[in-house]
Amino acid sequence: MPTHAVCPGSFDPITLGHVDVFKRAAELFDKVTVLVTANPDKPSGLFSVEERVDFIRQTVSPEIEVDWWGGLLVDYTSAHGVDTLVKGLRSSLDYEYELPMAQMNRRLSGIDTVFLLTDEKYGYISSSLCKQVAKYGGDVTGMFPEHVAKAVMERYRDQQQ
Repeated sequence: MPTHAVCPGSFDPITLGHVDVFKRAAELFDKVTVLVTANPDKPSGLFSVEERVDFIRQTVSPEIEVDWWGGLLVDYTSAHGVDTLVKGLRSSLDYEYELPMAQMNRRLSGIDTVFLLTDEKYGYISSSLCKQVAKYGGDVTGMFPEHVAKAVMERYRDQQQ
């Protein structure tokens, strides 16, 4: 029976750490969907839901699907036949944050969450921290895919004008 995993997150924006987790998930499951979880009617964050989806589509290989969802994650997983959620962990802090959500998702729908440890070369990278560096003119090379790094820098440059 084919397996379908979803990698959910806000991805505002996608980092190289995210990309690493997506690629590794694609090696473990028959089908992988990267799911941007946000409400498109309530813009928040640096990039819109549509921009985030576009960044991811430009980055991942064609066999990885990309979608978005604004409701309960378990409703998406039920509607799309998803077997497993995949989350990347950088540290024990991520685990502490993700564990209650994984348990709630299991309680609501029976879906399991698989945690993949982030490659150590990306362990310090978070979208929030990288955006802060970029906001103050720091170099974010090697933290985001190249086209995303360029868009982040342009967005902050536009906001300062």
